[in-house]
Amino acid sequence: MTVPPSPESSRPEPVGQGLSVAAAADEFAELLPPTRRALLHRLAVGQSEGRTPSMTGAVIRDGRAVWTGGLGSVDGEVPHGDVQYRIGSLTKTFVAVLVLRLRDEGLLRLEDPVGRYLEDTPVPDATLAQLLSHSAGLAAEPRGPWWERTTGELRPEPADLFGERPQRVPAGRHHYSNLGYALLGALVERLRDGVPWGEVLRREVLEPLGMSRTTLLPEAPYAHGWAVHPWADALLPEPAEDTGLMGPAGQLWSTVQDLCRWAAFLLRGDARVLGAASLAELRTPAVPPESGTWEAGYGLGVQMLRREGRLLVGHQGSMPGFLAALWTDAEEDLAGVVLTNCTSGPAAGAVAADLIGIVRTHEPRIPEPWRPLPEPLDDPELLALTGPWYWGANPHALRLRAGRGLELTPLSGTGRGARFRAESDGTWTGLDGYYEGETLRVGRDRDGAVSHLDLGTFVFTRGPYEPSAPVPGGVDAEGWRT
Repeated sequence: MTVPPSPESSRPEPVGQGLSVAAAADEFAELLPPTRRALLHRLAVGQSEGRTPSMTGAVIRDGRAVWTGGLGSVDGEVPHGDVQYRIGSLTKTFVAVLVLRLRDEGLLRLEDPVGRYLEDTPVPDATLAQLLSHSAGLAAEPRGPWWERTTGELRPEPADLFGERPQRVPAGRHHYSNLGYALLGALVERLRDGVPWGEVLRREVLEPLGMSRTTLLPEAPYAHGWAVHPWADALLPEPAEDTGLMGPAGQLWSTVQDLCRWAAFLLRGDARVLGAASLAELRTPAVPPESGTWEAGYGLGVQMLRREGRLLVGHQGSMPGFLAALWTDAEEDLAGVVLTNCTSGPAAGAVAADLIGIVRTHEPRIPEPWRPLPEPLDDPELLALTGPWYWGANPHALRLRAGRGLELTPLSGTGRGARFRAESDGTWTGLDGYYEGETLRVGRDRDGAVSHLDLGTFVFTRGPYEPSAPVPGGVDAEGWRT
């Protein structure tokens, strides 16, 4: 196959609501020529080494596409941003948003068993949270022939999806299940009065975000899916069936332009679709790790990956003839998207992650300008809480944030940090990490003066093992010695 030269576009396209508040960022909205060349080179290597008929990609920064590129051929032309590809399991991120919308409307709770809403399911005790996070232990695939290559008419009813052993591992363990998302799609239809999940998605998510080129079935222009012979440069067309009830697991077709909008939403949110708190919940590991040693995980409909010390959130997708990947880096407000029309070979996920890494390395994010707190400091005692605190002999710093919030930061490599939200009763609640959900209280002595902090039973004092503070177990009477 002849590979035509690939044009690229570096002109930013608005894909999200709002831009960076840093005025200086506008001057550097367009990527520099060396960065654009490095991005195109990485895409070209991915297309060439992956031996795929075409590959297209994009980088999103500050809510807009700052680079798009395409290589190879779709119907004799270099693919552009409006060409549809099948995105496979990226579909699951859309279904998860629909379920969280229902939760936010009070129509369900994530801890509810699916049997409360769907009759005759063989796994009635599986909770909605477990289905979203692939921790219900369900079988990975439906019964019958390979569902991705066969028509959904072979499984016309939900009972046709499950075999003799619908649950393969104990609930609570991660076991990826396409079946779980088939149930979630049926749940959406049940709670939306029988409206098909794809129509619900179009009305409630795609239209508000301007994603008119994301559809259940392909609409021209679109790429055809191919298999590439492993030992010869030859192609075999792959089928593109309507998978019916299994559609919520991987049915959608989309474009680079539309997925740029989706990436911007996953990074920044949109109140018309999903609130910021629910979006943050979607990005939280289903079973939060207690250390930073994990390399991959799953939230509520999103995959998580640690790469070069950074947390990437998004999803990869595959269907016969297609591979797709979308990763976001919230810390850098960056995202990478890659689409390709080949069943196997191209490392779409690695290429998408590398696109993010190239921009982060070549053009690191310009920090937002420092500003003082928006509210007046009318509580001297609150300000007096800030500064150094010690858990035992381990030093920490406590800083005041907006809205009377606090942030605890370890000053050595072994401590735990967290942000805290102020509550009306004078306490604070942990927002992340080990202390998420834990209560921070101010301890006082008999005279009412602040003596210590109590954080989920951990006592922080103004000095290392301060004798006057109520340190559990007490402090040796002879004190520090050499």
